[in-house]
Amino acid sequence: MPSRRHESLYPGPVCGVDEAGRGPLAGPVVAAAVILPDRGCPRGLDDSKKLTAASRARLHDRLMACAVVGVGIVEAEEIDRLNIYWATMKAMTLAVDAVAAALGHVPGHVLVDGNRLPRWGYAATPIVGGDALAQCIAAASIVAKHTRDTIMIRHAEAYPHYDWHSNKGYAAPAHLRALREHGPSPLHRRSFAPVAQAELVF
Repeated sequence: MPSRRHESLYPGPVCGVDEAGRGPLAGPVVAAAVILPDRGCPRGLDDSKKLTAASRARLHDRLMACAVVGVGIVEAEEIDRLNIYWATMKAMTLAVDAVAAALGHVPGHVLVDGNRLPRWGYAATPIVGGDALAQCIAAASIVAKHTRDTIMIRHAEAYPHYDWHSNKGYAAPAHLRALREHGPSPLHRRSFAPVAQAELVF
């Protein structure tokens, strides 16, 4: 289980950052930044991929009530313009900027899941597999994943044939089949190969 050992190595407040949605064919990439409280931290924080949707929703709500949280969202059109790597970096920057605005000052240190950092002015350290190691990054992974899933479920109401309520925009068979049959929606990432190929047909 993730611990707070990594947070203890740096001056506080320490902010964890993670993203959700680098791989899907549709929808935004979402990043979250979270500073956990010294006391009253929700139990059960873990890598969001290891949790059920119900657990993520419950922990998301508890984190929103007790932690300092920032969210950054970059939509499909901007992903196509920047590419997914730089769009992810922008989403992370927006998330930490939101936390800094809520605090009224920059975090003491930022821990980022992965091996790369955005080009920003924050003191930061990347941690590969950080969502399974540091509680603040695990918290960020939960907020980012739940936020993005909620967005895609909402979009599924307008575009039901892509089955986004189930696949959240990833390249599941039903999604790929709908792309071939209906073509891309305005929320698809046209720089991604399966979408570009489907667009050629329509």
